Amino acid sequence: MDFASKIRTIENFPKEGVSFKDITTLFQDPEAFKAMIDTIKDRYKDEKIDTIVGIESRGFLVGAPLAYALGAGFVLVRKPGKLPCKVERVEYELEYGTDALEIHSDALKPGERVLICDDLLATGGTTKATIELVKKLGAEVVSLAFIIELTYLNGREKLEGYDIYSLVKY
Repeated sequence: MDFASKIRTIENFPKEGVSFKDITTLFQDPEAFKAMIDTIKDRYKDEKIDTIVGIESRGFLVGAPLAYALGAGFVLVRKPGKLPCKVERVEYELEYGTDALEIHSDALKPGERVLICDDLLATGGTTKATIELVKKLGAEVVSLAFIIELTYLNGREKLEGYDIYSLVKY
């Protein structure tokens, strides 16, 4: 399936000069949504993935159905203050300032095989912080899966050494 044809582009959103890739249209199409999950599942079906880690918030939309399809667990990585139990936290650099991500301290076990999912690979900062969280808990990052990769932002460079899978590249 041509997944790119199912993604709407909105020019100058959220600010002038940005060409926003809107995945809501992909999720609205039942055949495309199913094909997307099936395609990613087929890529990882023999990797013995124990847990999918989804990055807030659109990573949840890919990660949860993928975890179901693979028979794996699902763990959320969230922005600070959103998880109710003890957490591990990693701060990371943004273009202007810093941000942080958190995971429940008991969400992963040492040696678990993890697939990290998100909707978009841009600069790689959020994904790199998520990798640090997974490693803090002693789990192994098997691969990183995205719907979209913006290749011109060079996110792969920040994630060098990790297997990366993207459905659509711009």
